Amino acid sequence: MRNRLGVGAAGTIVSTALAISFAAVVMAAQAPAAAPQGAPPQGGGRGQAPLQVPNPTYAVIPLEIAVNKPAAEVWKRVGKYCDIGEWLQVACTMLSGKDGEVGAVRSIGNEILVGKTELSYTYTQPVREGQIYTLYHGTLEARPVTPTTSKLVYTLVFDNSTLADDAAREADKMRRTQTFTRALENMKILAEGGTLPARGGGAPGAPGAGGAGRGRGN
Repeated sequence: MRNRLGVGAAGTIVSTALAISFAAVVMAAQAPAAAPQGAPPQGGGRGQAPLQVPNPTYAVIPLEIAVNKPAAEVWKRVGKYCDIGEWLQVACTMLSGKDGEVGAVRSIGNEILVGKTELSYTYTQPVREGQIYTLYHGTLEARPVTPTTSKLVYTLVFDNSTLADDAAREADKMRRTQTFTRALENMKILAEGGTLPARGGGAPGAPGAGGAGRGRGN
């Protein structure tokens, strides 16, 4: 009887030890790997690298113009990624990727197409060495209004906190607003079947339309 009790007790001890060892192995396998030395801590937004711009101020410039054509026709005429060369009246070529595909890069500002829908696209500009990144993004959209009319909507967003003061920020917004208002006026002319005058002069090629665009203004 004593033998049987001894063997039973020993078996219980061995089983318990094996169970503890197995649990330790499982816990070790599930534990997250240690971050490499010098790497910023992960998780919860705490302990991350400091922001390049601690207190950004994001300016938003929303612009739009009515067009007497259906949205699909408008987009077909002015919505290709390098159509900007025509309506902003600057040279545009594709540097990489295909026109209209996410990830494509055009020569104007080396701008990257980062999002698109059937009747819109969004682009940004790359980070440049030695310059503060402003997170500049632009979105162009042809939005249906009725079956036969639409509007073009152009929205810009960027951080202008690096400019010297409020006066400089206001001047910058005004310059961009003027540039892209002219761009929208030019798109309206083209979408409604008109032609643009030579850059810098002449009357627009459609009645009641705005003047020609000047400069990039991005």
